[in-house]
This record gives sequence, structure tokens and C-alpha cells, in this order.
Amino acid sequence: MRIARCVSTSADDSAPFYGVVQGEPGRERVAVIKGDPFFTGIEPTGVTHALEDVRLLAPIIPRSKIVGIGRNYADHAKEMGNDVPGEPSMFLVANTAVVGPGDPVVLPEWSEEVSYEGELCVVIGRICKDVPAEKAADVIFGYTVGNDFTARDRQRTDLQWARAKSFDTSKPLGPWIETDLDTEDLALVTRVDGEVRQDGTTADMVFGVRELVAAVSSAFTLLPGDVIMTGTPAGVGIVSEGQRVEVEIEGLGTLSNPVVRH
Repeated sequence: MRIARCVSTSADDSAPFYGVVQGEPGRERVAVIKGDPFFTGIEPTGVTHALEDVRLLAPIIPRSKIVGIGRNYADHAKEMGNDVPGEPSMFLVANTAVVGPGDPVVLPEWSEEVSYEGELCVVIGRICKDVPAEKAADVIFGYTVGNDFTARDRQRTDLQWARAKSFDTSKPLGPWIETDLDTEDLALVTRVDGEVRQDGTTADMVFGVRELVAAVSSAFTLLPGDVIMTGTPAGVGIVSEGQRVEVEIEGLGTLSNPVVRH
């Protein structure tokens, strides 16, 4: 099931709503559901919109946190001159960094080296702590596509990664949340202006989704809507003003964002 968060582009009421995306490609409709599916379940209202008549927003604004996982693909760790960690390497990201599909990623004035990182993201469905790996599926609401834009120059010079990883607009998520997905071997492709820059598979993750949920929940209490970004394959690179970055993950769809500088 694909759960989207949207606003109508054809109605006077522009309040965000959740809906289930249904139908064949090119003929999708969004069936509006009542309230917030993280707390009220999925109850259709009977109202539907054509997908082209809505604007997709970030499918979730995490209530408390995004947890990033560093160096979770051996080839990416190698290209960055780092060793593969013996356990998941975690960092926190501010929820104010999140934007949605089509939203501009604004390059900060204090950085000259911002790079893309296409990633599979895990969305948590209920409050949990110390989840065993074999029980991880019980606490996962679904999955979405993410792009972990990173200010590399500040990542090198700052003691902590907060500024490099959490600047406003640096964490696009979307286009929706897929609740039923086998994440063991999904193709992940990142394109810049249509040119393939990353071409990987989630099968190459050092720590899989179940292991990550277990490790992250051992450190933090996870809340409904929290997001775990699972790392990126090799091929990261610097972006420039005017470019567009697309991250496509098999079974999830494509997240596309323009890059601007104010």
C-alpha cells in the first residue's frame, strides 16, 4: 500500500491530507483517508483525487528525529577513504531538514561542497525500544526514498555532523510510503540531470534493515514517524545550482528535487 501526504491543487482547501495511491501508472488516484494513519489507522473517506490534481508533500515529517547511518555500503566507505564500521555508525538529523518531492534543495551560503546520497529510508510505525532484529517488521510502518544531501566541507571541519547533515532542505523524502516491500535486494539509482551517478542495490548494505532497527532502537526510543536513513552506495558527488537530482528505488518510485542557491 502506498501512503501519500498531499495537498489538493484544485480545491480551495489547501490543508495537507493523507491518502492511499491506487491504480496503474499514469492513471493513479489518491483515496483520501481520515486523520493521521500513524495514529488513527487507514479509514477511507470516500473522496478521491487524480494524482495529477494533488501536490505530493514529504510523506512524513518525523515527530522527533531522523537517524542517519553512515558508511553502510562498503564501496561508499572505500570511495570516502574510510573503513567499514564494525557496528552501525549513527548520527541524528533535525526534522526541519525535511522537504518533499519537487521541493528545491537550497545550497547553504557557508558551503561550496554539497553532495547527494540516495538512500532507502525506514519509517517507524509505533513507539519501541530494544527491538530484536527478528521483530523489526512489527515496528516498521513502511519505506520511502530519501536523499541525504551533505555539506562535505563542513563535515570535514566541524567536530559534529549536525550542520553538514541537518541544514534546511537537506533531507528530501518521498514520493510516498510503501507499507509492503521486500527490502533485501532493491535497485537504487541516483541521476543528476538524467545522468546515472549511483547504481547500487540494497543487497550490498553492510547492515540490513532488521539489524539497523535493532541497533538504532537499542540507542534511542523510536516514535511513530521517526525515520532511519540506511546509507548510500558508491557514486556520491558534488551538486551545483540549477541541477536536478533524482533517486529511484525499485518498488518505491522516484524522488526528484532541483538544486538552487539563494
